[in-house]
Amino acid sequence: MDMDFSPQDIAFREEVRAFLRDNLPERLRDGARRTPGVFVEPDIGMEWHRILHEKGWVAPHWPEADGGTGWTPTQKFIFEKECALAGAPALAILGLRLVGPVICAFGTPEQKARFLPRILSGEDYWCQGYSEPGSGSDLASLKTSARLEAGSGAGGDEYVINGSKIWTTHAHHANWIFALVRTDATVKKQAGISFLLVPMDQPGVEVTPIHSMSGDHEVNAVFFTDARTGEENRIGAEGAGWSIAKFLLENERGGSCFAPRLIQSIDRLEELAQTQPSGVNGAIAHDARFRDRLARVRLEAEALEVTELRILAELAKGRAPGPQTSLVKLLGSNIGQQVDVLRLELLGPDALQLPLERPLYGNEAPEPVGSEYAQTAMGRYLNNRAATIFGGSDEVQKNIIAKTVLGL
Repeated sequence: MDMDFSPQDIAFREEVRAFLRDNLPERLRDGARRTPGVFVEPDIGMEWHRILHEKGWVAPHWPEADGGTGWTPTQKFIFEKECALAGAPALAILGLRLVGPVICAFGTPEQKARFLPRILSGEDYWCQGYSEPGSGSDLASLKTSARLEAGSGAGGDEYVINGSKIWTTHAHHANWIFALVRTDATVKKQAGISFLLVPMDQPGVEVTPIHSMSGDHEVNAVFFTDARTGEENRIGAEGAGWSIAKFLLENERGGSCFAPRLIQSIDRLEELAQTQPSGVNGAIAHDARFRDRLARVRLEAEALEVTELRILAELAKGRAPGPQTSLVKLLGSNIGQQVDVLRLELLGPDALQLPLERPLYGNEAPEPVGSEYAQTAMGRYLNNRAATIFGGSDEVQKNIIAKTVLGL
């Protein structure tokens, strides 16, 4: 594999850098830096979303015919890396990276025309209805049901939905949810699942907040009591939901580039280590044990970057990402947790602060103890403990890798 960028790729990188320099406001960088959660709040994320939409760069992972950029896999990687280096907010993935590609791949022309423009513009904000109480890693055991009823008058047939979903990110902001539901309980459990798009603003949909240990409100429980959605809002055929879900999970687990943001975090740790006291003799950067651990995690992040580039090379040849995405998800989550631990050790007692006010940016934000970096350190650590669970736990990823990559 040729690891060198072509002259065209280098020119594209310079174009991206110039755009970020001229169009990424400092208040968005500041908001992203001061956000300890996994997702930035919509006031930060959606402003950046709209800036990128105006440029035509908001959906690089979509087909060009559906509103994507037409970039090569290498250009997509360059764009994500430069955004990470510039401190840009990470965009909400639920619409752009998860349900959007599903609609592009499996939606009817009518569904594409209805939903894709509103995802691109940010008019619709999505959440994901997958996990349920008792059905997380064993997602195929889900129990939320959808029964098709004949419509009356001018209305078409509708699904009536009953059940609940949990750990639903940003459901309190969303006006649509894409959900896996059981439409047939008489067949093999994977075969009875369908993929529905459901409006949130209706009777029968209740959102209950779940506050994390860090004090963040990112996830929720969602309860459906005779909630309704039209048959035209089903993606694919009845019973095709499991296959569609696997396609979506490949995008969730490996559709992003983990390494650039990890390497940026490690760069920041190295900078801070030059000034943070070790408590023994000078800065902690001179502590051999800390330097060794930091060097090891950097090597792991750089190895992950090479793995991501190898996957990009396969995508450039027209091949599907496949089970390698599980490897990226497994490594990215674990390296990220190592970075969190090093951050806490580096910052010492200042990292013990855990302000519960939100947001931690803007005029009403509480004053940090020591630094803004220390103010978010514990929140990041606590929130990212879930990284090895959400999107498929480590155990699930290892099973996938063992079966499909190693052939065990």
